[in-house]
Amino acid sequence: MARHKKHRKSAAPQTRRQVLHQKQVSIMGEADYIIKRARNHEACVVTLGPLVFFSTDTGDAWMLDPAEGFALCLAQDGDAQPFTITETATNFSIEWKADYRIDGDVFIVAERSGRIRSISGYPIREIGRAILDRR
Repeated sequence: MARHKKHRKSAAPQTRRQVLHQKQVSIMGEADYIIKRARNHEACVVTLGPLVFFSTDTGDAWMLDPAEGFALCLAQDGDAQPFTITETATNFSIEWKADYRIDGDVFIVAERSGRIRSISGYPIREIGRAILDRR
């Protein structure tokens, strides 16, 4: 008799706080971490200073600068996307490729190329909470 796997809806991202020392903080490290979570189709939201990183159960991962409305796609459908982050011990720079906004339950991205995408199913509540918590 054939067995069928039940597909369950993934739970909301877990909230967990961790205090890091300055030497432990790395934007590239957080980008790599959130990409790994996306590859595993795990929803996760992480804040690092003014930045918010998130992954989804669909395999997408993003980095956001909520103060400026900037977005950078780190992974799509579990595949890492090309991006440029330059980081030294005292500075960092990010080549942002899009602007974003959240409208209700929809994540809207306006890419520098002019393409606009509306994406449903992202953990909007948790992203919003992370944005408010970092203030």
